[in-house]
Amino acid sequence: MAQKRDYYDVLGVQKTATDEEIKIAYRKIAIKYHPDRNPGDKEAEERFKEAAEAYEVLHDSQKRQQYDQFGFDGLQGAGGGFGGSMDMDDIFSMFGDIFGGHSGFGSFGGRQRQAQYRGADLRLKVSLTLEEVATGVTKKFKVRKDIECKHCHGSGAEGGSGSETCPNCGGRGVVMKTVRTMLGMMQTQTECPQCHGEGTIIKNKCKECGGTGVVKGEEVVEIQIPAGVAQGMVVNVPGKGNAGMHNGITGNIQVLIEELPHETFVRDEQDIIYNLLLDFPTAALGGEVEIPTIQGTKVKIKIDAGTQPGKTLRLRGKGLPAIQGYGSGMGDLVINISVYIPKTLDKDEKKAIEAFKDSDNFKGDATTKQTIFQKFRNYFN
Repeated sequence: MAQKRDYYDVLGVQKTATDEEIKIAYRKIAIKYHPDRNPGDKEAEERFKEAAEAYEVLHDSQKRQQYDQFGFDGLQGAGGGFGGSMDMDDIFSMFGDIFGGHSGFGSFGGRQRQAQYRGADLRLKVSLTLEEVATGVTKKFKVRKDIECKHCHGSGAEGGSGSETCPNCGGRGVVMKTVRTMLGMMQTQTECPQCHGEGTIIKNKCKECGGTGVVKGEEVVEIQIPAGVAQGMVVNVPGKGNAGMHNGITGNIQVLIEELPHETFVRDEQDIIYNLLLDFPTAALGGEVEIPTIQGTKVKIKIDAGTQPGKTLRLRGKGLPAIQGYGSGMGDLVINISVYIPKTLDKDEKKAIEAFKDSDNFKGDATTKQTIFQKFRNYFN
């Protein structure tokens, strides 16, 4: 299909729909466009895939929140939406429960697929400095997780004894039963209770893993954090989680981002805020000052004579990059200017300032005061 449709429109539900309403809507559409009901119909197949993609996002609370806030772009860094990249087997393996079976295709024909175990996902928290956020960073973790059993190479069978065909399902991994539905009597496939959908039974279980194909272990995992991430974001690292039983699919690692406070800068989305404290002579006479950037360099900026407290300067492109799917380009370095007033003065300093006390140039009129106040209010609002 040329252009993606809104996921809520695909399923025919409102944005306020509950999880149960979304599930019911998806099942209704999936039954209507099921490939076994529409053999050879390419349009029905595309509708079926489109509904599965919409459900894959909307039934996941985290992906749904990102989609609601950022649309399709918000799913690029969250592993959401599989489009046309997955075949029918993948769809049924993910959502077999919608159709009544653990790994089966539900119901309308002779499709069959043996179950494949998937390892559980892991969650990690990583703390980043603003400098690391600005450039991106690679982190290494030693992770305790399920790993493949080296003794049986993940098969679960001792000494290469292998497995035998399940006598209950004949190796299909599913058993058939007939049920009454709103559409009439229908045949459904359910997971074989004896082999749990695998289609085979291990004769001699591995003494190391007990027949599961996985054992507890450790692995050093290298994770690349892209530039521009923000507090609370989750970076998905596919294939680095727990190993699946019996040479199944490895789970993912979900990395939760935590930003550390910075002693110099404050982050405002893609912008970086720097508070510059000017001495009184520079504010009055003007000049040049040097300020740091989040990139680690220093830049000189010009201070105009008569610069007032509350003035802001903006250096384009000196902020943070946008993470893919959450904006574009680079943010700015925003400089908030305040002026330092000495708390104590020596005799000569006091005499020098008193000489200008009655000068009109050292008296702020009402317009100037109102302008400064308005700038502060606009910024914080």
